[in-house]
Amino acid sequence: MKVLVIGQGGREHALAWKLAQSPLVTHVFCAPGNAGTARDAVNVDISECDIPALLKFAKQEQIDLTIPGPEAPLVAGIVDAFREADLTVFGPTQAAAQLEGSKLFAKQVMKAAKVPTADYASFDDYQSAYKYLTERCAGGRFASNIPPMNIGSSSGEITRKTRPEWEQPVVVKADGLAAGKGVKVCHSEAEAVEFVKSCFLGSAFGQAGNRVLIEECLVGEEASILAIIDGKTIITLEAAQDHKAAYDGDTGPNTGGMGAYCPTPLVSPELMDSITHSVLIPMVHEMKRRGTPFTGVLYAGLMLTRQGPKVLEFNVRFGDPETQPVLMRLQSDIFSLLYAAANGRLREFEELRWDPRPAVCVVMASEGYPGEYQKGFPIRGLEAVEDSTDLKVFHAGTALVNQNVVNTGGRVLGVTALGDDLDQAKLNAYARVKTIRWEGAWCRKDISDKARRPTPPS
Repeated sequence: MKVLVIGQGGREHALAWKLAQSPLVTHVFCAPGNAGTARDAVNVDISECDIPALLKFAKQEQIDLTIPGPEAPLVAGIVDAFREADLTVFGPTQAAAQLEGSKLFAKQVMKAAKVPTADYASFDDYQSAYKYLTERCAGGRFASNIPPMNIGSSSGEITRKTRPEWEQPVVVKADGLAAGKGVKVCHSEAEAVEFVKSCFLGSAFGQAGNRVLIEECLVGEEASILAIIDGKTIITLEAAQDHKAAYDGDTGPNTGGMGAYCPTPLVSPELMDSITHSVLIPMVHEMKRRGTPFTGVLYAGLMLTRQGPKVLEFNVRFGDPETQPVLMRLQSDIFSLLYAAANGRLREFEELRWDPRPAVCVVMASEGYPGEYQKGFPIRGLEAVEDSTDLKVFHAGTALVNQNVVNTGGRVLGVTALGDDLDQAKLNAYARVKTIRWEGAWCRKDISDKARRPTPPS
């Protein structure tokens, strides 16, 4: 069987690496890939969003299964195009991909499906969002008894003294795709107004910021649940925990993810069963009811609150970097799993097999990320230790230039290791991190430490 993985990040490298281990797979192609996928697969110089070129290549090579990794081609309709050409593809249709393409759409589906999530309000212009923040969200609360305030001039400048920090922060989100950076937890009116302004007036996120959502801030521990779905049947993968904030202790700006570990003690088998019945099954039923059945990976980002699990967001593809530790532990044949899902035959698939050992992934990033960063620095130490079944350096933002591996992205590598326990997995990952260097390389030092926190009360 021939497989095409679309994308160029750490998620795609992990998928290509795992697919190549299947006895059913003869060729793995990655478009466009990176320096790591060049070792574990065959790179194809086609952009992940060039759907006509990808379709042409899949036809010429008689690809048996295509797996789009990133959200952008899914939201652009790549699955629809491949299906129309009678090619087998794993992922949601363009209509179903709006669960990630529009946060408002996801909220509307959750409301219809009675899936627990944060209260919210949505806005299509700066002035209405500004008014909401200064009136209804005064004190950081979703209240309607706050007296009206002076909205200010048409330029949006605040015409009164800014309030101090709110007792309860709010979350402001750009509605569309923003590479994991279009979300900000705001602790004061000034901070929230500035972020809203950057969306509407500063064009910080392009069209993705033409609408914003303002939500209550949920409190608890986060967990990531990934489920393989064929429109009817759901197979959940073991839970992971991502680290979105840039710096140790969950401080600093949001990123695409600075590391992850799997499994997380936060999600017991009983809680996973509860999440399946309160979140996943209702969403699958509601999408089918709307005439847009969901096929692919449904990623539920959850906050485990005192009131129970609540959905922060949905993604419609494998998470990055959660995919790296999850696939390090998966022992079942991933090709057979995804091929069965793409053909509506998940019901026939056997129960998944897992390595009992935990895995930790530490993301090494370029200096300046998630802001501006420099590219093109040679990466040293990649050959210092050979990869094994227990340790793998997944490439994310890398390329081969004159036989040298150089950084080309903000998140550059995902150093992933297994261990007999979580402490050993962390030690193994960071020991490998220390052998790799390039100018400006950095990482968080506390990946997986969240596992030591007390489990939130149910």
